[in-house]
Amino acid sequence: MNLKRHRASKAIAVLVLFAMAQVAVQIGFAAPTASVTTVTPIPQQFIARLTTRNNQPITVNGIGATSGASILTGATIETGADQSATVNLGPLGTLDIAPNTKLVLTYDDDGNVKAVVIFGCAILTAKKKAKGEVATEQGSQGKTDPAAGGILDICVPAGGNPIVGQGAAAAAGAGAGAGAPAGAAAAGGGGGLFGLGWPATVAIFVGGGSLGFLPLVFQDNPSGSQP
Repeated sequence: MNLKRHRASKAIAVLVLFAMAQVAVQIGFAAPTASVTTVTPIPQQFIARLTTRNNQPITVNGIGATSGASILTGATIETGADQSATVNLGPLGTLDIAPNTKLVLTYDDDGNVKAVVIFGCAILTAKKKAKGEVATEQGSQGKTDPAAGGILDICVPAGGNPIVGQGAAAAAGAGAGAGAPAGAAAAGGGGGLFGLGWPATVAIFVGGGSLGFLPLVFQDNPSGSQP
C-alpha cells in the first residue's frame, strides 16, 4: 500500500507541476507587450547670421552685436546713424538694413521671412521658394512670388507713410557692404528727412508725389546754401 501511495503522490505532484507550468505559459502570452514609441525628430531650424559695415556694433534685442552674431527669429534689430547691416538668411535670402532703422525679423523652416519695419529703411531679397514680406506696424506692404523670388525695398519715415519699391532703402545705404548714405553730414547722421539721407529723402518725396516741397526740405542742407 505504501508503494502505491508513493506512486500516486508522485503522479499528483507531476500533474500539479504540469498544471502550474501551463498557467504560467498562459499568463505569459496574455501579458501586454511593451509599446514602442517612435519619436519624430523636430527639424533643426537654420540660424541667420549678421554682418555689419566695418564690423560696427548694432543693437539686437537691446544688446550690442557685430559680424558673425546669430539672429534668431523674432529679433528686434536697430541701427544707429552711421551703422548698416546685412542678415544672411541662408536658403531664404538676405535682409539689408540701412542706418537709423528699427525692425523685427521673423523667419521659419517653411520658407517664410518677414521684416516689420518700425522706422527706417530695409531691402529684403527673397530667393525662389521663399515667401518674402515687408510690413509696417499697420500691416503688410508687399510680398514676393515664391516661384521667382524678388526684392522688396521699403522706407518708413517716423510718422510718415511707407515707400515701397522706389529705391529709397538702397539710397539710404542699406546693407553691410554699403557706404555711408551720400550727402551725410560730416558731423555724423544721415541728414535729410528723419536722418535717412538726402537721396532717400528725394526718393520718398518723389514716391509720395510731393516733389514741390523739396526746396523746403533742402533749405536746411548746408551744401545747398548760397554764398
